[in-house]
Amino acid sequence: MILRLAVLCEDARERPDGRLDLVGVFNELSAPGFPALQESMTFVLIVEWGADESGEQPIRADLVDAGGRKLLTIQGHTQVDARPAERAPAQTRLLMPLRKVIFPRPGRYRFDVVAGSDVAEACTFFVGEVAS
Repeated sequence: MILRLAVLCEDARERPDGRLDLVGVFNELSAPGFPALQESMTFVLIVEWGADESGEQPIRADLVDAGGRKLLTIQGHTQVDARPAERAPAQTRLLMPLRKVIFPRPGRYRFDVVAGSDVAEACTFFVGEVAS
């Protein structure tokens, strides 16, 4: 597994031609106090699979805080088709709208991705406090 893209944004859409449109990509959120509620955001993930990885593959993304505590988990399976060397490698795309995510304290957060038998730190961002 190769992690090709991992971002947080306001919204994401896949076009009929396979291209992705990402709106409002960010790496920092602000809140007037904690715990903080983020009404809406979208996690976008593109994983590329190796030639030896085919069939049903588990995939999971954990949102964790700086201390390694899991706040939420996105989990499922994806079907990976074997591809000949002359074709582009198989990819899994995840465009996951997240609603009402609660951040218990200010600080660094990240998504850890487990795909197949591989683990990767996918996307790091910060949640900070601002005066209201």
